[in-house]
Amino acid sequence: MKPDSIARRRRRPAPPRPAEPETSPAAEALGEVFDRALHALLARATLGLSPAALLAIWSDWAVHLAASPGKRMLLVDKALRKTLKLQRYMAACAMAGGQGELCIAPLEHDRRFDAPGWRRPPFNAIHQAFLLTQQWWWNATTDVRGVTPAHERAVAFAARQMLDVVSPANFFWTNPEVLERTRETGGRNLVQGFRNWQEDFERVLSGRPAPRDPAFTPGEQVAVTPGKVVLRTRLMELIQYAPTTPTVQAEPVLIVPAWIMKYYILDLRPENSLIRHLVDRGFTVFAISWLNPTASDRDLGMDDYRREGLLAALEAALEITGAEQAHACGYCLGGTLLTLTAAAMARDGDRRLGSLTLLAAQADFSEAGELMLFINDSQIAFLEDMMWEQGVLESRQMAGAFQILRSNDLVWSRIVREYLMGERAPSSDLMAWNADATRMPCRMHSEYLRRLFLENSLSAGRYEVDGAAVALSDIRQPVFAVGTETDHVAPWRSVYKAHLLFDAEVTFALTSGGHNAGIVSEPGHPHRRFRLLTTPAHAPWRTPDEWLEAAATREGSWWPAWFDWLSARAGAQAAPPPMGRPETGLAPLCDAPGTYVMQV
Repeated sequence: MKPDSIARRRRRPAPPRPAEPETSPAAEALGEVFDRALHALLARATLGLSPAALLAIWSDWAVHLAASPGKRMLLVDKALRKTLKLQRYMAACAMAGGQGELCIAPLEHDRRFDAPGWRRPPFNAIHQAFLLTQQWWWNATTDVRGVTPAHERAVAFAARQMLDVVSPANFFWTNPEVLERTRETGGRNLVQGFRNWQEDFERVLSGRPAPRDPAFTPGEQVAVTPGKVVLRTRLMELIQYAPTTPTVQAEPVLIVPAWIMKYYILDLRPENSLIRHLVDRGFTVFAISWLNPTASDRDLGMDDYRREGLLAALEAALEITGAEQAHACGYCLGGTLLTLTAAAMARDGDRRLGSLTLLAAQADFSEAGELMLFINDSQIAFLEDMMWEQGVLESRQMAGAFQILRSNDLVWSRIVREYLMGERAPSSDLMAWNADATRMPCRMHSEYLRRLFLENSLSAGRYEVDGAAVALSDIRQPVFAVGTETDHVAPWRSVYKAHLLFDAEVTFALTSGGHNAGIVSEPGHPHRRFRLLTTPAHAPWRTPDEWLEAAATREGSWWPAWFDWLSARAGAQAAPPPMGRPETGLAPLCDAPGTYVMQV
């Protein structure tokens, strides 16, 4: 065969492949439904945690540790040293008649081993061995070269949670307090503890929510500040509170709570109601009370809460008062919604907000604390499939996520107290409110996790409102931001980033307490303190640590300082506005606290 004929044969085109038949839309939908249903079923067994995400985190740590013989040798050395330290401690205790200097102290907020019984043998050796083991696992899960920082934090957190399960404080025979109580009561504590467990088990098995504490019923003992519901949408009721002073500040205050909680954390008993104190200081106050959504509300999104919630409330408050501006205060997720709404309004030239107050609210989620540990594409997809089946994120699932961040205080100490000691925790208004939880619509929760937590779109200028991106630097109104020292939901250093995000004067207050107790910090509350400092717009940047050095500690509540800040910006004194404005469709519908707050 001639060479040119060979070349022609080589250039001959390959025969066409048979066309692949297109998958029908019905088959694609069936496959998606099957996968999502399987994931939703699996989520019930894993408490909503994605096995794929957990495996990726564990594998990153395990593979790098396996490839680090030097790190493993160091861990062996640490184990031997800790063993010798424990032996020396036990020998010293034996020589001193049972008492000796501790070889390791608990972490600052760990109160499990405070009782004197833990200093007596054998409990002294038991709890010291546990703390040394806990420290060793911290060494084992951190500083492994090559592990991503996010995976390192997640592995260390998971190891701490697993160790908390086997803490000697959790078991009858290794907890001296429980043994002493059993001797004192002749075992009655265990009988009562079994009854407590049985009540809780039956309630969980039946799916019933925790009963509302009759001592703290909204409208009777809490949420009793007089007012009227003047607007109701499918998402919220707007409450206008009755004035208690002959004149009021001309511009109203609008409270925007998070819809993952009932609004009345800001209107508990009269003495610790932030709303009541505002009214008594001469402010006209409006507050949003959010709907408690059900599965039928699954398609409600962030934009619905913005338009039919915050913006509708703002328009009604200005219509009733006749003011041109309002001063909005957002708490937690409500503060995030307020921030993105303010940025959109600033972009569009809408000047109806005179100032912003952000209570434990984040806009930059790059350092959002331990809630971020397991937030990735795999975990969010898994949660979306779980909520696809349910339609909402149930309140018990949300509460469980927050409880696990402080499992010592909120899970295991409660189990020991109620089931081993036989004691129910004394009731309080804040605890009753905390048990009166709400749900989150499927779509809104997905948007919140993906766009804000995972992608951090709001602080990066990628978050779109009405089809166009918003920039937080467009916010020029004065800002009062509050962080709390021990906040596990919105860490104060994350809240402090308001100084970086807004082109505005920022007054930052850092108060003692946590996410809830630090905000409910009424004047006269014992052991309260705060720091306060105002940073002008365009002032040089201070790091959080530099801010701590510059802001002196003040004793008492931060509330009066905020009231003074508001008074300087809320206009002149004027006669109180009418309760509602019927001629514009804003007639009073019912007395506060309204109907939505009663939904379970």
